[in-house]
Amino acid sequence: MSEFRSLAIKSKAWPLAEAHKLLRRFEKSAPSNGYVLFETGYGPSGLPHIGTFGEVARTTMVRQAFLAISDLPTKLVAFSDDMDGLRTVPGNIPAQEMVNAHIGMPLTSIPDPFGTHESYAHHNNARLRSFLDHFDFDYEFYSATECYRSGRFDDALRAVLSHYDEIVAIILPTLGQERQATYSPFLPICPSTGKVLQVPLISRDADAGTVTYRDEQRRSVEVPVTGGHCKLQWKADWAMRWVALNVDYEMSGKDLIPSLHLSSKICRILGGQPPENLTYELFLDENGEKISKSRGNGLTIDEWLTYGPRESLSFYMYQSPRKAKRLYFDVIPRNVDDYLSHLAKFYSQEKEEQLKNPVWHIHSGSPPVQASPLNFSLLLNLAGACHTEDKSVLWGFITRYTSNSSPETNPLLHELVGYALQYYRDFVAPTQRYRQPDSVEKIALEDLARTLEKLPSNVDAETIQTQVYEVGKRNSFTELRVWFKALYEILLGQSQGPRMGSFIALYGREQTVKLIRSVLAGEPLNNNKAGGSA
Repeated sequence: MSEFRSLAIKSKAWPLAEAHKLLRRFEKSAPSNGYVLFETGYGPSGLPHIGTFGEVARTTMVRQAFLAISDLPTKLVAFSDDMDGLRTVPGNIPAQEMVNAHIGMPLTSIPDPFGTHESYAHHNNARLRSFLDHFDFDYEFYSATECYRSGRFDDALRAVLSHYDEIVAIILPTLGQERQATYSPFLPICPSTGKVLQVPLISRDADAGTVTYRDEQRRSVEVPVTGGHCKLQWKADWAMRWVALNVDYEMSGKDLIPSLHLSSKICRILGGQPPENLTYELFLDENGEKISKSRGNGLTIDEWLTYGPRESLSFYMYQSPRKAKRLYFDVIPRNVDDYLSHLAKFYSQEKEEQLKNPVWHIHSGSPPVQASPLNFSLLLNLAGACHTEDKSVLWGFITRYTSNSSPETNPLLHELVGYALQYYRDFVAPTQRYRQPDSVEKIALEDLARTLEKLPSNVDAETIQTQVYEVGKRNSFTELRVWFKALYEILLGQSQGPRMGSFIALYGREQTVKLIRSVLAGEPLNNNKAGGSA
């Protein structure tokens, strides 16, 4: 065993810990498929959201970690439950009345309200695949409708029918009395209407592979359980899928813990082994409520990618999967900067530390060598001080601060400039509120201006930071956080901000002095259109 593999097996990074758990599954026998199958599930009743992406991203991290500690081949399947009957109409789609007229129909049988695809499910599946392709995920896409209709699930469906009583005995105690009286794991597809029917069965024939129910006219209708004539209710369906596809690993959200428990029991009844699992916490919206596809109350992938690079979203997904986290626009800057921080130190770390570094898992062991000399927060504050949406203005300051950087030589930094300007325009500029300094603050600001004027032209950010501290101390700011908060509110129009030394070094001492003099003269800062040549 190589030294690297030995370190990877011992690593406490959660993807590697999950991979090691999965590897133990094959200590006695090789995977039945000839490969280790990772699965992610997707319900296409609503438009895909970041939670959907998160499951695929995290599963991919575990898959890549597994490849680092094992030579077994792997496959990732993105599975769409697109044969489910539509129960409610999401509020964030067009053609509400048309879709509502198809309540109860399989999602693949509902016309596309967007008018671009064969069905509603085909549209949402395409959206999902587009998102996954954008992130270069290596996966195969499976459709429940295709799996049911093609016969791929037939053997497993017959097994469910053969073990009908045992499966029902597991499910019934979890249902209310009324539901117990009518429950069946099989949902026939009505031959006349095409709807997914939740009806009691009046008989079943395991040898023939059929079930019988009564339709609305009380007529007896017999249908095969195979070939797409029936689908299974959720918990039985999940278990059947594990058996039919030989799934080895699948994550699931905290809300599915009861389903996971029951489906695992059913899987064992069918002769299968439940997949290894990681239960992750759910994402919360700006109000701390659970994100839901049907409600559309979370960020979309496109919205995140408007303001931050895709690596920042992957970083967000990597961090603390077992912890509930807010998922709103205001978390983007911090995640961009944390990603940049980890990237900057990666290649100076020992192998053991690299395996703990999130960027190793985000980039499948090969993070980019070039980092950014400036973080996102600093660029945001530069945009705020300049009151600009022009990239060239920011680059005027950047090239003076770091002469070896340009849009051509540092594309990551150029990308960040664009994101910062977009975020500034949509979220910072509308909330900037400058206040006038009081008498004590005016004296301190004049002191700061004079101090900056006296510093040598080649002074570094750390020296500037020290001088800002000293100005605060000698002007009776016993709590320096109060001094810095005042600087942020007066000069930047916000309650918090960057290290002032770094900001001043980037913005320029002369330009900062000019900014301070404008404040002391009572000039409105939001009219201060600074330029990069200043």
